[in-house]
Amino acid sequence: MPFPPASPVSRPAEVGSLHGLQGLVFLAVEDSRLACEALRLMCHRSGARLRRAEGLAAARAHLSVYRPDVVLVDLGLPDGRGETLIRALTTPAKPGPQPLVIAMSGDASARDAALAAGAVAFLEKPLPGLAAFQAEILALLPDGGARAPIAAAPPADPDPLALRDDLARAAAALAAGVDADERAYLSGFLAGIARQTVDAPLGAASAQLREPGTATEGMARLIRDRLLASEPLGLHV
Repeated sequence: MPFPPASPVSRPAEVGSLHGLQGLVFLAVEDSRLACEALRLMCHRSGARLRRAEGLAAARAHLSVYRPDVVLVDLGLPDGRGETLIRALTTPAKPGPQPLVIAMSGDASARDAALAAGAVAFLEKPLPGLAAFQAEILALLPDGGARAPIAAAPPADPDPLALRDDLARAAAALAAGVDADERAYLSGFLAGIARQTVDAPLGAASAQLREPGTATEGMARLIRDRLLASEPLGLHV
């Protein structure tokens, strides 16, 4: 897959003149709007900009017109595995400065495969707080030593609108019917939501969804209950 010429990650700066992740552009290849909102807040508070691609095709479209400084790639995506994009980004046809490519997953066992594909680091979801996130990125930047970390902020509550969007997307997929591959993807997608919102029943149901032959009615009902509970002003979905 051809990519445009890369721009260096490191920018000229005097020691201590940059704060946090100031001036950097991140691309998050992330299917969950809820997870991406958490990333957006951390990038914003660190002085960075974040753009989002929901899957591999959208990521390729982004990368055909600009080169971010850091690419955060979720491994479970609706149109394929994140390792495919990681390999494409870390084995360029032409030499030159490349963006940092960092893998993300709620499955800690995926770390070795992500690093083998070429990722320089692996972040387990839910992502760490602001201070830990900045420290992880700064340690990888060529000019990380010239940057002063920004003070950590209190953790933000999950975005209710982003959560509703993710749940509605899962509900629509279940209503349309899912095959074995789609079950596996949807199970991981819902497990990520469960971890980020500390929803143990949803996490247990998402694990059961991965098992072939398991009825989906219970999961659909559970998602609908959460959508109804989060509906503002008592409106119905």
